[in-house]
Amino acid sequence: MRAVIQRTKRAKVVVKGEVVAKIEEGLLLFLAVGKDDSEKDVEYLSNKLVGLRILEDDNGKMNLSVEDIKGEILVVSQFTLYGDCRKGKRPSFEGSASPDTAEKLYNLFVEQIKKRGIRVETGRFQATMDVDLVNSGPVTIMLDSKKLF
Repeated sequence: MRAVIQRTKRAKVVVKGEVVAKIEEGLLLFLAVGKDDSEKDVEYLSNKLVGLRILEDDNGKMNLSVEDIKGEILVVSQFTLYGDCRKGKRPSFEGSASPDTAEKLYNLFVEQIKKRGIRVETGRFQATMDVDLVNSGPVTIMLDSKKLF
């Protein structure tokens, strides 16, 4: 699994003119499921995300997690994080999981976070979405469950 995480003051997802998800302070997470991913990847990445200390404490240092501040998380599916542009000019998405597998693991990922008592909103799986956010910092972090980066 791959994730791009943005620290945000607020974020929302709009589908066909309708706001389908909205959060205040917390994290916006773009999440992609790879073809070789399993529940083990879900467990690793969800634990890493919830404990990731990228939110500021009273001294302006990145010492707090979303769990610490009782923040919110907006999870948006984005298979394009597996886009491989090393050959040619059109990305290959061969590393992405099939839609059925991806949706299953995406939903499991969301449930794992909710079990930790964190408010989670989601985009709409496989929909064309407009994502609006105020990136705080800006802070953007990338994670990969296979620890490739």
